[in-house]
Amino acid sequence: METKSTGVIGIEKEKIPTLKFSSNDVLTDKQDILQRKIDLERASALGANSKSNVKLYFVDDKGTNYRTEATVWAATESNVTLKGEVLIPIKSITKVGFF
Repeated sequence: METKSTGVIGIEKEKIPTLKFSSNDVLTDKQDILQRKIDLERASALGANSKSNVKLYFVDDKGTNYRTEATVWAATESNVTLKGEVLIPIKSITKVGFF
């Protein structure tokens, strides 16, 4: 894992299953939640069509901020599935970054 000065820790997607996540949504603003949903749908389409990676920013149950780069294979109502069947709860995702 690498730490940047922004306080975000880079993590390999294979290590994500070792993290625990809160059941509470990290976003509180309805517009931010809607934008996250739109971005995850776009990321899922990019993953299905061109296997493109995106940057996912998310928070664990302790409030630690993480970033990973991966292909989003699916985005359901509750989870994002990455290659290798790695799941991240949507409520834990703060932002999706596109290249």
